[in-house]
Amino acid sequence: MITGGQSFVSSPPAFSHDGKKLLVCTGRTVSVFSTSTGMLITELEGHADRVTSIVVIPVAVAASKFVSYCWTSSLDGIICYWDFSVPELVKKVKVGLPIFSMVIPNVSRNPVGSNEKMSTLFAYLSVEDINKPADQHKALRGQIQIYNLTNSHRVKGLLAETLNPVFISVSKSGEYIGIPNKRKLHIWKVPGKDCKCDEIKKIKLYHTKKLSTLAFHPYERMVAGGDVTGRILIWRGFGKRKFSENLQATGKGRTTNEEERPGVRGDDDADSCATWHWHSSEIKFLFFSSDGAYLYSGAKEGVLVIWQLDTGKRKYKPRLGSPLLYFTDSPDPSLSCISCADNQIHLLKMPTMEIKKSIAGIKLPFSSPDGYKGLGSEFAYDHAAGLVALPTKDYCVQFFSLYDNLEVSEVQVCEKNFQPADDVTIYVALISLSADGFVMGTVDVKLPEERLGGLVSLKFWKHGSRMGEYSLSTVIYEPHSDAGISALAFRPGHDMAVSSSFGGDFKVWVHSSYTEDTDQMLQKSGWRCQSIGSYKKKPMTAAAFSADGSVLAVAAGTVVTLWDPDSNILVAIIGDTLSPITRLSFIGKSEYLVSSSKGSKPQLSVWSTSNLSMYWSYKLFAQDVSCTADGSQFAVLANHNSLDDTTTRDGDGVILLFDVENPVPLATWSVQKAKRGGLTFLPPNPSFHDTKCKEGKDTSLLLYINGDHEYVIFDPHSSEENQIRRNAQKSQAPPEEAVRFGYASIYGELPDISLKKEQIPEIPFVPSERPWETIFSGSSHVLPPLTKLCSAFLASLLEKRPSGNE
Repeated sequence: MITGGQSFVSSPPAFSHDGKKLLVCTGRTVSVFSTSTGMLITELEGHADRVTSIVVIPVAVAASKFVSYCWTSSLDGIICYWDFSVPELVKKVKVGLPIFSMVIPNVSRNPVGSNEKMSTLFAYLSVEDINKPADQHKALRGQIQIYNLTNSHRVKGLLAETLNPVFISVSKSGEYIGIPNKRKLHIWKVPGKDCKCDEIKKIKLYHTKKLSTLAFHPYERMVAGGDVTGRILIWRGFGKRKFSENLQATGKGRTTNEEERPGVRGDDDADSCATWHWHSSEIKFLFFSSDGAYLYSGAKEGVLVIWQLDTGKRKYKPRLGSPLLYFTDSPDPSLSCISCADNQIHLLKMPTMEIKKSIAGIKLPFSSPDGYKGLGSEFAYDHAAGLVALPTKDYCVQFFSLYDNLEVSEVQVCEKNFQPADDVTIYVALISLSADGFVMGTVDVKLPEERLGGLVSLKFWKHGSRMGEYSLSTVIYEPHSDAGISALAFRPGHDMAVSSSFGGDFKVWVHSSYTEDTDQMLQKSGWRCQSIGSYKKKPMTAAAFSADGSVLAVAAGTVVTLWDPDSNILVAIIGDTLSPITRLSFIGKSEYLVSSSKGSKPQLSVWSTSNLSMYWSYKLFAQDVSCTADGSQFAVLANHNSLDDTTTRDGDGVILLFDVENPVPLATWSVQKAKRGGLTFLPPNPSFHDTKCKEGKDTSLLLYINGDHEYVIFDPHSSEENQIRRNAQKSQAPPEEAVRFGYASIYGELPDISLKKEQIPEIPFVPSERPWETIFSGSSHVLPPLTKLCSAFLASLLEKRPSGNE
């Protein structure tokens, strides 16, 4: 099976020792990307739960450039040692508790390939004590432990206990580690050799607000802390009394200049403390530049702020379009990266902060007002191209390749700048694609402010020359007056669409071309309303066309109405359900129709259009329904609440595979995060479908997307677990370049200059049979005079005939 859609920004990434690769935590795997192309090189698979930390082992100058090792930690309680150039799992260390953060301070002191004797590696872990009850008030479930990676055993004792697991920061030299804990910073000095918890020196720095992050200066004894209100505190000269080796020189009491410590609170061990404030929300990251002259900060505003340490002046890298999460530097001083909340990692060219490349994953879900959202699935699919289209928080539609696990394109639906405010004022409510993917329809909603200014817009888009590229064709404001749109569907094989509304009507839209009566006589095309239909003024809550496009089904509350889409004549009415129907779909090319209802009395029903009656039904809360294009099967994603199963967790569910002739499911699969999930059948892809297609057998693949936009593609008709594989080596990075030194490392290689004059080969002249095509070609100063050209030109226009005696 194929998995994808993992978050790229759940944890900070890490650069390889040469800066040519970026290691990213993607769910249970570590994805290795090329920094020059932004493409996936390989994946490290071995963890059973989400990977939380990556520590790359530095390489000494004398070592081979092909040596690439790293340590990774995971919520499965395992620490793994990898050679990611192969890739190969070298070693596993079992901790037994979920690991939320890991640093290895002394790894920088003993790089691979150095002549120094390799010392014992100690990992400092932030773990969760799962033995303590989670519902217990103020239970300290977070622990800071030390683990001996060389001997694979834990060092006795705890450095600290916290309410929840926290992120650990380490200095560049590996001399200090620290964590934010409520209104304090805990800082430890890492010993050189043995690590005994009771002997490690520790200080605390206090603040009046809750601290969220910290960062150490690369060279000076300076630490920066950020709080939840957007303030940044800079402590200089921390730990001079506690961490000093010469205790006699410092003394146990206060120094003579203790009263001149500006900004320091109480008895904090620091020389001074300065406060800076620009951000309006919680500081997500702080990072000192490699030369120690600047401090980078990021928060919800989507602006990278660069602070000059000596003066406090600041510069900005604005319009990143999403809240910022992490900043990571590279061994290459001209490269760094920034992780954003919209599941993108931007590779920055330093020091200009220009975005060099972007590694974009699937857009993460966001909350939208339930009262304005359509009742159907929030996903749309281009089945032929293997793409999923989904709305984003920045008012776009993202087209994501399911087989390649990468972003194809983004279509800007609403022109609006990114705003960090929590209040949602505009969003994309519905997306629909035609069966061939040539036309897209979107519905965006602008929410009213104090009951004024609301607007619903229906937009039609035409496909461009590239995959996932669409241009705006028609905009229709308030297509159903002031009522919201519940569904949008396209008629197969025709330039026709239908939109249904909660206001009690549906409209049929057709695409047509016309000529404007102007001086230029412009030829234009667009979408217009052909007809309007309604049934007893009931809310129209769902709509679907049959496979051949001859029948239009529209749900009017608890009944299904069947229409002739060409004449807009009501043909028939089918039955009655317990709750209003929220989704309709024709089952392949058969005569059957499936509907789902939500509410207090959920129901899944199969209808026969030939008998105009219900065929069979279930009391089932269907989150999504998908039917095969040609066969008689359909799949249902159901929440566990409708299955009377109290053993499953909230949000879990089950996928049921049905044949229309049999109410007993053909197969079932238990899934997680079913709420706001989606289903669809995909045609078989020869590049990934390894099983041989048997004649007469349905070879469609089934796609499941959960509420976190993680997805899996599998064959529902096969019991083999690994029948489909994505070719992870499909997009290879360019081969390793030779290491440059001196002048070449700064300015690049000098061009080869040949002292010999280049020999230009002579091109023999061949008379053309069509001389008029080249007769006037060339520079004006080398062309023959017009008197000579005219006779040849006129002769070329005359038809030559053989002379004969009459």
